Amino acid sequence: MDDSAAHRHEERKKFINNIFQQAYNSIRRTPSSGPEESYLNVRSEQAYMPYQGKMIRHIEIVPVNFDRSFRDTAARDRSLAARVGNRLHISTRKFVIRNNLFIRENTPVNAYMVADNERFIRGQEYMNDARIIIDSIPGNPDSVDVRVYTKDLFSIGGGMAANGLERINADLYDANLAGMGQRLSLNGLYDKNREPQWGYGGYYRKNNVGHTYIDATVGHSVMNVNPYTRTEETVNYLTLDRRLVSPYSRFAGGLTLGEHKAYNLYGRPDSIFYAYSYHEADGWAGYSVGINKLTATNNNIRDRRFLAIRMYQRDMTNVPARIGENFHPVFNSSRAALAQFTFFRQDFYKTQYIYGFGTTEDLPYGYNFALTTGLHEQLDLRRPYAGANATWYTSTGWGDFLKVYLKAGGFMHRGSVQDGSILLGATSYSPMLFWGGTRIRQYVNLSYTHLWNRVTYAPLYINNYYGLRGFLSDSAYGTRRLSLQLETAFYLKYKLLGFRFAPFPWADLTLITPENAAYRKTALYSALGGGIRTRNENLVFETIEVRAYFFPVAPPGMRGFKVIANTNIRFRYRNNYITAPDVVQLNQE
Repeated sequence: MDDSAAHRHEERKKFINNIFQQAYNSIRRTPSSGPEESYLNVRSEQAYMPYQGKMIRHIEIVPVNFDRSFRDTAARDRSLAARVGNRLHISTRKFVIRNNLFIRENTPVNAYMVADNERFIRGQEYMNDARIIIDSIPGNPDSVDVRVYTKDLFSIGGGMAANGLERINADLYDANLAGMGQRLSLNGLYDKNREPQWGYGGYYRKNNVGHTYIDATVGHSVMNVNPYTRTEETVNYLTLDRRLVSPYSRFAGGLTLGEHKAYNLYGRPDSIFYAYSYHEADGWAGYSVGINKLTATNNNIRDRRFLAIRMYQRDMTNVPARIGENFHPVFNSSRAALAQFTFFRQDFYKTQYIYGFGTTEDLPYGYNFALTTGLHEQLDLRRPYAGANATWYTSTGWGDFLKVYLKAGGFMHRGSVQDGSILLGATSYSPMLFWGGTRIRQYVNLSYTHLWNRVTYAPLYINNYYGLRGFLSDSAYGTRRLSLQLETAFYLKYKLLGFRFAPFPWADLTLITPENAAYRKTALYSALGGGIRTRNENLVFETIEVRAYFFPVAPPGMRGFKVIANTNIRFRYRNNYITAPDVVQLNQE
C-alpha cells in the first residue's frame, strides 16, 4: 500500500471512529439540567428515614390541581386538557383519601410504612400520583406534621379497539364516580359477523368498602371472551378482593362467584363450537404469621411469612360436545383445596418511564418464595399437588431493574409425576438513556417452559405473554417453549394537547417443540414490527397504542401483516406481595 492510500485509510478510520464516538457521547445515563429533563430514581423510604420514631402530630390532605406537577411545583400546565380537567373534574373527597391511610396521628413515624402508604394511595386506579411529605415542627424536635398530596386522574375515560369497520369494541367509564373511589364501566361491541351484531356489558366497583381495604365488584356481560377458546359468553359475577396493602398488614383474601354460558353468536358448526355453561365459587384467605411478635421488637424488619388457604369449585352444567369426558383445563368439573406458605421481602424504588410517560412508578427489589400443596380433583381424577414459585427482584440504583422468576409444580398419581412443569425466566428494564430530550428504555423478556407427562394441562401455546405478541392462532403448540421478547421505547420530549408520545420497535422469537417429539422437530416462529404509544398523564384514559405486526411465517387463517389500535394498555408497573394459592400457570402471566 502506497503512502497516499495508507493516508486515506487512516483518515477514513478516524472518520468512522468519530461517528461512533459522537453517537456514544450523545447517549447519556444522566439527564441534562432543567425541569423537563428531571428523572426520578430513589428508594421509596429514603426521604422518611430522618424522621424515624418521631410522633405524628397532625395529618393534612392536600389535593393538587391538574395544572400542577410534582416534578416542578412552580410550573403550570396551561394545556387544554389541564384547563378542562380543573373545570369539570370532581376531586377525590378528602375523607376517601383519609380512608386509605394506615398511618395515624399520635403514632411514631415508621419510614417504611409511610412509603408503603404513599405507594398504596398512588396505586388507586383514580390516582395520577401521590406524595407524603413530613415536616419538622419548630421548637418541638420530637414531633412532625404530615401532608398527603394527591393528584387525581381525570376520571371519565374510555377506549376503543377496532379491526377496520368490521369489528369495533368500545368502553366508557368513570373511575372515580362523584369523587367517592368507585368505578362504573360500560362497554359495547359491534361485529357485522355476529348475531346479534351488538353486544354490551358493564360492572360497578367500590374500592376500600367501609375502610376494610376490600374492593367489591359486581358485573354482567353478554360479550365476555373466554381466553381459552375465544368464545363469547354471557357472564354474571361478584368479586371481593382484599390485597395485602403493606407488609405490616395481617390479612388478605378474596372471593369470586360467577356463572358463565356460551352462545353460538357467529354461526360456527356444532362440530367446532364450544357450547358450555358452568358455575364457579372461588375463595381464599391468608394471615401474616408472627407479624405481631416481629413488629413489636423491630418494626424495620421487612422479612415476612404468610400462610394462605384456598378452595374453589367449578360445576359444569353443560359440557361442550367436542370435550365429552376428555380432560380439559376449563371445561371439566373440578375442585381443589390448596395451602401456600410464602416467605417474602419487598421494598421499592420510585422511578419513571417503565410503562408510564413520567408518572411515578414503583418497582420492587427483594424476593418472594412460595410453597404450595393441596388436593386437586378433575372429573374422576383426584391427585395431590406440590409446587413452588420463586421471584427475585433487584436494581443497581442506576435505574435498571431485573426480575428473575421460577415456577415449578406437578401432581402425584400412582407413584409418578403428572403434568410436571417448570417455567424459568427473566425480565429486564435497562437504565434510562438520554439522547437529547428523548428518553430511551430497553425491555427484554426471556423465558423457557417445559411440560412433561401431560394429562389434564393444556399444551404450551405461543399466543400469550410467554410467546409472540399479537399471534392469535392456537395452531402452534407443544411441550417445550423458549421465547425472547425485545422492545425499545423512545419517550419523546414534545407534547401535543397534553399528550406525550413514545415510538418503539420490537421483535419476538419463539421456539416450540411438539409433544413427544425430538428437539430436531422444534419450529421457530418470529414476529417483528413497530408502533407508537401516547398518553396524557392527567387523564384516566388508558394508554393508546398503535402497533404493526409482521409474521414471516403465519399459520393458515392468520394474516402475516396487520396493524391494531388498542387502549387496553397498562400505564403502571403492577405488583402484589401475595397472590392466591394456585397451581403453576404456563400460558398466562
